[in-house]
Amino acid sequence: MKRKSSLFIMIFLLLNLLSGCWNRKELNDLAITVGMAIDKEDDQFIITTQVVNPGEVAAKQGGGQKTPVTTYQEKGDTVFEAIRRMTTVTARKLYFPHIRILVLSEELAEKGLSEVLDFLSRDHELRSDFYVVIAKDTNAENVLKVLTGLENIPASKLFKSLETSEKAWAPSMAVTMDELIGDIVAEGKEAQLTGLQISGDIQKAEKSEHVQEIAPDVTLKYSGLAVFKEDKLIGWLNEDESKTVNYILGNVKSTIGEVSCPDEKGKVGIEVISTKTDLKANVENGSPKGTVEIQLEGNVGDVQCRKLDLSKTKTIDDLEKEAERTLKEIIESSIAKTQEEFNVDVFGFGEAIHRSNPDYWKKAKKEWDEKFTNMPIEVKIDIKLRRTGTIGNSPLENIKE
Repeated sequence: MKRKSSLFIMIFLLLNLLSGCWNRKELNDLAITVGMAIDKEDDQFIITTQVVNPGEVAAKQGGGQKTPVTTYQEKGDTVFEAIRRMTTVTARKLYFPHIRILVLSEELAEKGLSEVLDFLSRDHELRSDFYVVIAKDTNAENVLKVLTGLENIPASKLFKSLETSEKAWAPSMAVTMDELIGDIVAEGKEAQLTGLQISGDIQKAEKSEHVQEIAPDVTLKYSGLAVFKEDKLIGWLNEDESKTVNYILGNVKSTIGEVSCPDEKGKVGIEVISTKTDLKANVENGSPKGTVEIQLEGNVGDVQCRKLDLSKTKTIDDLEKEAERTLKEIIESSIAKTQEEFNVDVFGFGEAIHRSNPDYWKKAKKEWDEKFTNMPIEVKIDIKLRRTGTIGNSPLENIKE
């Protein structure tokens, strides 16, 4: 009997150690946050959050009468303070594990992201799989006020659109928070973030009527890459230059390129179907030298030439050579801009030097920006065209001029 009593007491004590659901969070008590924008005015952070209206998102055919999301905004001396201050206007506590997109203003990025990134990486509720972008030529808060078509939740639309654009177009770059922090603290490589622009009258963007039209009054568009030096934004790359960065970093999965028709007006569109990049850097005679080799496979996707005979091997060879020349010219021009205008290594040649010659890197890393600016970089391009599509020559050749 005494033994049974001791066993019962032991089991009772062990049950008290079980965590159970002591820290559970009921859905009815939470405001599911899917997007966040951060601006800075004077010395205060302006935080805007996009919160899901569960009843509207779950509504069946026809939907509800309210918008699928609501935005809240507050100011604070720190990001944390501004977020907690939102409890004065929200009926529920903001819940961040489902955030999809973080929009940062140009002004904030130019001053530096260190304070923002500290909070975002320190907070235990935030996951690191959301994308970070820069609001270009507008406040970050305005981006979260734009209702979108196809996707009811704007933050989800921005997340999926960036993923699709990166895979199919190439100038865009989907960067998560962890990747951004890794690039900022890395030695021999600087960070980049995709820009996001608003087209149209922002005053109409918050009304659901504008997405019920065939052509919405306001649209969101990814445009260019923002270049950083450490945690500060220093400039922008255009479309071709942004594509170049992704080619050199080996991020291009598919995109479109164009070459001129030989001896006539028009273009030949080439669909890139696979790429392989080899970036190398070493030290020769005490000075760094870089090499970029890009192997590319593609298909002929669009022909505007009347006289182009795609049945001939020579025609395909000529197109490959012209495509190699065109791409090499674009890449060399873009590299020269980053060296001469920005004076920062966005490609990672410094990292390659660190791997190939660590002793040289120890001496050169403090002056790497200057050394990168004067470093010769050789570009080698190899393009193979595999298919010409479901037809041979263009129907244009049978049309009388």
